[in-house]
Amino acid sequence: MRSVDELLRSLRVWDPAVTELPPFDPADAPGDPLALFTRWFGEAVAAGQSEPHTVSLATAGPEGLPDVRVVMLHGADADGWSFATHADSRKGRHLADRPYAALLFYWPVLGRQVRVRGPVAVAPAEEAQADLHARSAGALAAALTGRQSAELGSVAELARASEAAWERAGREPDAPAPTWTLYRLCPEEVEFFQGDARRRHVRLTYRRTPGGEGTEGKGAEGEGTEGEGAGGGGVGGWEQRLLWP
Repeated sequence: MRSVDELLRSLRVWDPAVTELPPFDPADAPGDPLALFTRWFGEAVAAGQSEPHTVSLATAGPEGLPDVRVVMLHGADADGWSFATHADSRKGRHLADRPYAALLFYWPVLGRQVRVRGPVAVAPAEEAQADLHARSAGALAAALTGRQSAELGSVAELARASEAAWERAGREPDAPAPTWTLYRLCPEEVEFFQGDARRRHVRLTYRRTPGGEGTEGKGAEGEGTEGEGAGGGGVGGWEQRLLWP
């Protein structure tokens, strides 16, 4: 068996056979990060990126220790970037203690990343249930199985609980899952990363400004440019800045 080091040395980043690195001129970026995210998400889908709607979610527990996992994006609009989980899961407990999180999208077919950071709010319970029931029977069965992050006695125990949940999901497609919770991250900062073959990667960050006040400047020298828009919940405009890669 080859070692991890040997395998790492055999791998490439952004292999031209499967990756296209499109040019990105930050001067052409819209003033609202949600508009740019919507554009990039659509381009990732069109480029054939596998599961572009999956996103890494980082939270911290009561002692400040970080944790991260992959979840599914449930929406991105003027109310924020949405995801869902059980309120009594580990990430649900983290968000109850520290309602602040970060998201990371990675779309390697285009050499792109998007990072979103900000406070997290709980959506109304009826919206969470409506979101769940608009999804597949498998999603409902998983939600009805519940007990996420609790200690499991055996694989057989999980199989029994899952079979019962699948049976109920088929019998009651509107069955409630009381702990299922829809969360919305209201961005304070959104960063867009475009990879470059010569390592001249472009990093454009949007930072929310209070009251819609921004700083106008060239951007390329680290000065901000003002933009207004919803960008996902909250009040204010957006300041754009370029970062060294």
